[in-house]
Amino acid sequence: MELIQNINSFLWSDNVLYIVLAAGILFTIWSGFCQYRALTHGLPVTFGRYDNPDDPGAISHFQALSTAMSSTVGLGNIGGVAIAISLGGPGALFWMWVVGVIGMALKVTEVTLAMMYRNLDDPANPRGGPMWVSKRAFAELGLPRLGVFIGAIYCIATIIGSYTGGNMFQSWNVADLTHTFFGWPRLLVGAILSITVGLVIIGGIKRIGKVTAVIVPIMCVMYLIAGGYVLVLNIESLPSIFATIIDSAFNPTQASGAFVGGTMGSAMLWGMKRALYSSEVGLGSSAIAHSAAKTDEPVREGIVAGLEPFIDTLIVCTITGLIILSSGVWNREADGQFTETLDFTEVSAANWQLPPTPITGFSTSQDGTTPVFIIVTTDNDSLVRVHGDISSTDNGHIAYFNDVNSLDQPRQKNHSVYKSYNGASLTAHAFNQTHDWLGIYLVTFAAWFFAISTIIAQGYYGEQAVFFLFKGKGVLSFKITYCFATLVATFGFITTDRELDAVTTTGTGLVLISGLFITLIFGYKAMKEYHRYTATLSKPAGNPNDTQG
Repeated sequence: MELIQNINSFLWSDNVLYIVLAAGILFTIWSGFCQYRALTHGLPVTFGRYDNPDDPGAISHFQALSTAMSSTVGLGNIGGVAIAISLGGPGALFWMWVVGVIGMALKVTEVTLAMMYRNLDDPANPRGGPMWVSKRAFAELGLPRLGVFIGAIYCIATIIGSYTGGNMFQSWNVADLTHTFFGWPRLLVGAILSITVGLVIIGGIKRIGKVTAVIVPIMCVMYLIAGGYVLVLNIESLPSIFATIIDSAFNPTQASGAFVGGTMGSAMLWGMKRALYSSEVGLGSSAIAHSAAKTDEPVREGIVAGLEPFIDTLIVCTITGLIILSSGVWNREADGQFTETLDFTEVSAANWQLPPTPITGFSTSQDGTTPVFIIVTTDNDSLVRVHGDISSTDNGHIAYFNDVNSLDQPRQKNHSVYKSYNGASLTAHAFNQTHDWLGIYLVTFAAWFFAISTIIAQGYYGEQAVFFLFKGKGVLSFKITYCFATLVATFGFITTDRELDAVTTTGTGLVLISGLFITLIFGYKAMKEYHRYTATLSKPAGNPNDTQG
């Protein structure tokens, strides 16, 4: 875990985030605010106004958007937002909005590029994505080997990302959520997910498109209706919540309850990181799904793709964030108290031991243990969460803490003990503040379907990366190991939301750096094609199936 965190410190340095922001602003201005085109022209394209059955492709615009969104609209919206707010504070939601707006322009650009350079050797089953852009665009510059090399790097990053953020993040969250509320063994959840995903991805992109075209719209509507209901009940608090979001985005947020405090930098880091993971802005991965769309106009599908960050981040993530903030679970009060002063003992360098400690005021989960954390201070006056578990004994509840490592001298801050709600569990707990059953059933139900659709879509991305690397070989082996990874995530080696974030962030960061590089190098080609296409939209309408539309 320490190695992974060191890698992430490089992949997610401030400079990388600034480059993403700059790229989004660049293509926003260059395209003349293509966000407007996505919201106006993108909708009729999505719903089939410009469909032509004779165009090359395997699935419709709507199915392509659903497949891509099944990867973006998922547990990143439920669990990722919760992680961003619990670790970065309310201001993280503002930076998610920033990524959502500029991300629309990046999506248009990267998907347009993918459509321009997709492989149509088999018109009924096209293949595309940043790896094909790299291979073919560099070849046009007389650098074919460089193009293949960079494309291969992107594919390796995509495979890693599909296994971690696209698969294990989903499976772990669903297993944790279902175990927390219903007591199901985590391995059982992993096995069910693994089998379900396998039955779909073996059928290829056409089966994936059909399944996601049903799952994604239904689950989005259900989640938004339930979320809207909760917000209506808390409507009086919304103005102050929005003010807190804006203030926390640019100023430090003081520690309060379960929240350890945060700076503008931490809000920006967590907000952008989780928004990039949720919407896949700059990664180029959703372009792989869009490349299967049935169309002969590259920009047309690019504009459809621009709808993704708007729906994913500016609507679904915002609903989740407002529910968490309005419920107060992000800075909730303690669930229990220590009955005695904590005694930290240093057993080796930077390794501290805390003996089993009695707790009062606690109720345990169905299997007799409850994940918890306490907040301690260190020599540099930092506040740090220390995670552990509470077990029920004949003498009451006893706390056991298992990660008091790599800290400066830890000191007790207070006697408070908090239940650990990791990722989606925190969102469910927020819904439960309205009705005890709402979060338990709604979020668990949504998490299952969102996770299944996301794992399916990410499996297709990884499959296409394997196809590119090994020229069609190894695809079946990838599918088998990919389904097994769904089960592996529930083995128990990931225990906290910070560990979960570290694992998923590595894959996302690798894909981001390689994918964004390809988009920046050849983005000018997409912009040239974009302006050519949009110029035709102002001409008199002809056949709705032709370019002028």
